[in-house]
Amino acid sequence: MLDIAGFRARQREELAAAREVFGERFDAAVRYTELLATAGVQRGLIGPREVPRLWDRHVLNCAVLAELLPAGTTLCDVGSGAGLPGIPVALARPDVSVTLLEPLLRRTTFLEEVVRELALENVTVLRGRAEEMVGKLAVDVVTARAVAPLDRLAGWGMPLLRPHGQMLALKGDSAEQELADSRAGLTKLGAVEWSVISVGEGTLETSTRVVQVKAGESPGGVKAATRRAKAARAGRTAAPRTGERGRGGRRRGR
Repeated sequence: MLDIAGFRARQREELAAAREVFGERFDAAVRYTELLATAGVQRGLIGPREVPRLWDRHVLNCAVLAELLPAGTTLCDVGSGAGLPGIPVALARPDVSVTLLEPLLRRTTFLEEVVRELALENVTVLRGRAEEMVGKLAVDVVTARAVAPLDRLAGWGMPLLRPHGQMLALKGDSAEQELADSRAGLTKLGAVEWSVISVGEGTLETSTRVVQVKAGESPGGVKAATRRAKAARAGRTAAPRTGERGRGGRRRGR
């Protein structure tokens, strides 16, 4: 039988934790959770069975990543899906500039609707794959949740980092094993330090386990550095010079 009293007590605890985490944006976080439970389920972004545990297992579980972010950080959420963890982080930290990177149209459509409804001025939705963004997008932090095994995820995420940036991957119970299996690959991708850490202790009933990977001078390794250099050269070549004639004989740069 369903323990109604226990369920309601847990809800009260979750809402109290949400007020602490989101502060002035608590109402927006409530609305986001409602959107996940309605449009998110209808569009196949959230499983119906997840609705009763949206706060603890999804929204708050992601929001506590904010503990690891320095002030004014730029962040890219790779394979953002329904906006997890990017939107909860953006709600908890208005000072962080968040890019939600997602290749599927139906998901980016949902994300754009959420961003508009919640008036999230610190969030940008970008449709595309991480490997297409090397040289076009560079951030301090890359996040991901339930996207891919760590070795593959690092191959997508590390090249998007600025020097000395960090990748934060929510991994749960598999964190240590995935990290052990990926160390050689992480070194090739320019990582200089990695560990499994817990965040949200004292706020969540079960803390969030995160693989934290810190990059050195060349995040993504040699291949990524080469692609970034090529993209930079291409950008300089494509940029019109002052006084250069464009179409129709008109001068550009006036």
